Amino acid sequence: MKSPAWQTKAGKNPKGGLNAAGRASYHAETGGTLKAPVKSGDNPRRASFLARMGSMPGPERKDGKPTRLLLSLQAWGASSKADAKAKAAAISARNKK
Repeated sequence: MKSPAWQTKAGKNPKGGLNAAGRASYHAETGGTLKAPVKSGDNPRRASFLARMGSMPGPERKDGKPTRLLLSLQAWGASSKADAKAKAAAISARNKK
């Protein structure tokens, strides 16, 4: 049995996260709808993603190479888990005003 695209390299963006094919494959298999990333601005989804991923366990680098966690954070505008938490807090504060 062939694995769905969202679980294989074909459905993953090399810079982190899923590509359109991966999101479509996920929807076909689970019925869930994954939206495309919001990688800039003060969108609440961006703040939520950065806060959630900034708190994820695991290393940012493995064998000297960035992990998919770090690649995703960088794609969304954060340079590390600590930076992601700080940016999430700042975005949330601006959105509350």
